[in-house]
Amino acid sequence: MKVVALISGGKDSCYNMMHCIAAGHQIVALANLRPARNKEDTDELDSYMYQTVGHHAIDLYAEAMGLPLYRHTIKGTSVNTSRVYTRCEGDEVEDLYQLLKLVKDEEGVEGVSVGAILSDYQRVRVEDVCKRLALQPLAYLWRQNQETLLREMISSNIQAIIIKVAAFGLDPDKHLGKTLAEMEPYLLELSKKYGVHICGEGGEYETFTLDCPLFKKKIVVDSSDVVVHSADAFAPVAYLRLLKLHLEDKVHSLNEVLVGSCSCEIKCFEDKTWPAFWEQKETLHITWHSSRPTLVKSSKPLEFSGKSGKGYQWIAGIGAQLHLSEGRTAQDSAKNVFSSLQAHLNSKGLDLTDIILVHLYVKSMKDFVVINSVYMTVFDLCPPARVCVEAPLPEGMLFQMDCLAHHGMISDAPYCQKQVMHVQSISHWAPANIGPYSQCIQVGDVLYCAGQIALVPCTMQLISAGIEAEASVSLSHVAKVLQAMSHNAELYHVLMVNCYVTDSKYISVAQATWQKKLRELKKVKDEDIHSDVPTVCGELAVIVVPSLPRAASIEWHVIAVVDEQQQRQKLVLMRSLEYCQIKCEAVQSHPACGTAIVISLSMTSLSTSTVNLDRVMHDMVELFKQAAEKISEDDDMTPLAFRTFYRKNIIEREALQAEPMECSAVSVPGHPQPVQAQVADEAVANIASLCKEPAAAPGMLVGGAI
Repeated sequence: MKVVALISGGKDSCYNMMHCIAAGHQIVALANLRPARNKEDTDELDSYMYQTVGHHAIDLYAEAMGLPLYRHTIKGTSVNTSRVYTRCEGDEVEDLYQLLKLVKDEEGVEGVSVGAILSDYQRVRVEDVCKRLALQPLAYLWRQNQETLLREMISSNIQAIIIKVAAFGLDPDKHLGKTLAEMEPYLLELSKKYGVHICGEGGEYETFTLDCPLFKKKIVVDSSDVVVHSADAFAPVAYLRLLKLHLEDKVHSLNEVLVGSCSCEIKCFEDKTWPAFWEQKETLHITWHSSRPTLVKSSKPLEFSGKSGKGYQWIAGIGAQLHLSEGRTAQDSAKNVFSSLQAHLNSKGLDLTDIILVHLYVKSMKDFVVINSVYMTVFDLCPPARVCVEAPLPEGMLFQMDCLAHHGMISDAPYCQKQVMHVQSISHWAPANIGPYSQCIQVGDVLYCAGQIALVPCTMQLISAGIEAEASVSLSHVAKVLQAMSHNAELYHVLMVNCYVTDSKYISVAQATWQKKLRELKKVKDEDIHSDVPTVCGELAVIVVPSLPRAASIEWHVIAVVDEQQQRQKLVLMRSLEYCQIKCEAVQSHPACGTAIVISLSMTSLSTSTVNLDRVMHDMVELFKQAAEKISEDDDMTPLAFRTFYRKNIIEREALQAEPMECSAVSVPGHPQPVQAQVADEAVANIASLCKEPAAAPGMLVGGAI
């Protein structure tokens, strides 16, 4: 695509342009924001967004590249400094909007190159502007390892000098004017000693690029002087004022070698020979094996669970039916459903912005584009995390949906703090959420992660190396999202894992991949004497569904709790029937945190005779209730209910629809209202049944998903 590059003159914006070209994009223009004219005598502008040191040399920078330069004066200030940016009069972000709008109108660009590495503040604001202008942000450096990144920049022949210092250990007299190659060893030393960001992401230093493979000419500094901005004894702030510069011709241009040299680590999976570890017969606690999930009946109205003491509430029974005979389109049906949902939420004192997690089940993935076109008009700013799968819904049903809402943000209590990660920039980190959903929502200590499939981040195309690669890559995306949301979060913080696959033979792949990742993580942590990996990790449930987004074969959805002590407790209850054995396992975070719970039910069939649905449901609910009451002695919990998954041709669909909701609508103390929704405190209730030999033994799967 045609791309405009936001440049400050520094190394990051320059190196990101190189990644854009390597990815096949065309840089057609440069864009820069500069201080107001009455501040021309100073390079330093107090801005949260922009590097202005060295702005006098930007014209030469553009000339060196042979590209048109668009500039705009920074008239605004940092007015809206919140985590979520919305259009604000007088804010410096609006200057960026005016600049990019001009470039789009003049050059017809489709994307914007952004050199962001770690700053969510800058990323969120650039993405807001790009969204308003229908431009795709390209931030290939986002969340890359900074030590590796600096080494790559130097080895890629970027010649950049330090033009500003503002950190302990950096001396203006010694370090201003030094090149990256000269500074690398010292920056590594400062990082180890004092935690200095190696790439200067903490504002420790800024750079100016004099040459790189993209330049047709190189910039030479003839004269400069040092300006001391703050003469602090320990961390002085000073910058290099570039007084006189000129361009020199280069003997060779390395522009052509960049094309096709994309460094995305996942691309190596395309050529990797993967071991057939799916053939291993490892078993886990739970396997949901079903290609026919039954959800809340379409004739039922919306159901709201009781609200927990911490502000959580489930909404179920959200479904869209097609009425083609009445001349209503699929889009009309979807609009009516979301309009009804909004009205019901308002009647309960809630709003669409209170929804933090959505399970979306579509009758056919062919209808997803239509459904999503309406969905994205409903959930715009800070959308909820979402899990989407195809399910064999009743005839005439377009989609069904259930939601978890949280309405507690007015409090300062830790469990009421809501944070949203909605990264829309294309990068090498993890798949961008170009659609109307967030990668992760965090409320207090609990992380609600969106479903992840094996997309190559820099291309947003599904990896084509087979199911083993898909399983590993998509689970790696989950790990990266968790770590980006909370730097302490690891896969062993996961309390519940739902893995959706499109074929029963992939169940063992999911099982082996999950265990392999945990083993690798434990091995790394074992080498760190200060780390403590809990012995009890998340419960895995595998569900076979007809289809997944982008024709993926596997999708992971997790919920994690980041408890500082990294401990778990497990409770096991057993009950035997004439024809089956039911085991209930409950896992919760450390009592000191008291934030999340997983309860799992597994059933092993002992007979091939017809399953007595009433008896099974009654006993499973009672066993689950015992576990829930035991765990929640000191916790506040909402009503318990089920989402059901069952093996095809084992249980009559009509019976399953008619019976389970009555006996599964269970209340725990303090909440007498039964509902047909999931379980919540901010926690997770994962109720499932298991046929250990799915190919031979009859069985059903009953589960509440968080």
